[in-house]
Amino acid sequence: MFHDRCFWNFYSAGRLVFGTGAVRHLGQLIEPFHPRRIFLVGDPQLERAGIVGQVVEPLSAAGWSVHVSLEGEAEPSFATADRTLAAARHYSPNVIVAVGGGSNMDLGKVTAAVLTHGGNYRDYVNFGKVPGPVMPLVCLPTTAGTGSEVSHAAVLTDSEKHIKVSILSHYLRPAVAVVDPALTLSCPPKATADSGIDALTHAIEAYTCTEFDRLEVPVTEPFPYGGKSPVGDVFAERAIELIGRHLPTAVKEPSNLAAREGMSLGATFAGLAFSNCAVAAVHALEYPIGGAVHVSHGAGNGLLLPYVMRFNLEARPKEFARIAALLGEDVAGLSDEAAAGRSVTAVEKLRSAIGIPQQLRELGVTREQLPKFAKMAFGIKRLMLLNARRPTEADLLAILEAAW
Repeated sequence: MFHDRCFWNFYSAGRLVFGTGAVRHLGQLIEPFHPRRIFLVGDPQLERAGIVGQVVEPLSAAGWSVHVSLEGEAEPSFATADRTLAAARHYSPNVIVAVGGGSNMDLGKVTAAVLTHGGNYRDYVNFGKVPGPVMPLVCLPTTAGTGSEVSHAAVLTDSEKHIKVSILSHYLRPAVAVVDPALTLSCPPKATADSGIDALTHAIEAYTCTEFDRLEVPVTEPFPYGGKSPVGDVFAERAIELIGRHLPTAVKEPSNLAAREGMSLGATFAGLAFSNCAVAAVHALEYPIGGAVHVSHGAGNGLLLPYVMRFNLEARPKEFARIAALLGEDVAGLSDEAAAGRSVTAVEKLRSAIGIPQQLRELGVTREQLPKFAKMAFGIKRLMLLNARRPTEADLLAILEAAW
């Protein structure tokens, strides 16, 4: 028996605050939580860039105790999560603030979950395992990419099994998301490119996934995504347009505030889209690859995106035609089928312009690894169900062969 999906849902952070200079108002935004002891998740790079100081300043000015943890790292491992949790337990905060890219925000999420409910973050892997609301969590992104400031996902790397794992729960959506584009000005070009193409992947997968009323999910199985929906389409379309317009400039002109504002808005909109609708085959393929060769999540997604798009074209010609137009391709007078192919061309051009690797071999992936990656990706059933064109394991291997 399957769910009667005659309706769709929409979730977000409890409050979304957007604007240049918003970080200066952080004290006012956190005050309703009656903070006594604030545990701040950051990393050494952000401290050197002065961003940690910008976040601590309004909190300290309000008279609150702040403990700064600089354990954050790209693609955080279980060991990093363990160290962060140990420090947080020792400090016993009642509010968590996470500043940085998606990795730091994800550390903040798992820390909030474990401090609230006990156990270990390993207990919460997959969807629906967090038993209830978590302590107040406030997220401030310093990259325009993952959308973790509004999403229900936290991703950690299992270094022993060489794969990334997801903890998904609507309880992990932050109480407050403070998106201040000025905090992204110090983001280096490579990180800007990787995170930006990640956001584009989120938007495209959300826009082209299985519809909410066609998901075939057993009633007894909790499910993390709702499928393609009208409100998701609104956010995804706007995200695709903003990212296509502003990402190359943000990479090439890091101090261009208009480009940073456009990317911050696009990434947040993409986060709202994917965390309600879906990610699909691109992410399924990236998880084992990223875990094995330690490429950034964004670069891995960006490399794979056009290859998966090409596989999905026949299932979503109208949507891919619209993506082509949103990315600036001239599709006037073309049929949906003809215009759809130009979406792949547009993504390939964008990927090349910002320096994303184009072949898996550039990441150190060997051809002998591809069957294992295809098998592991095919085993992520929730993402297979959400891909508009349902792939076989052989299809996934063919995509990887083309990308290699």
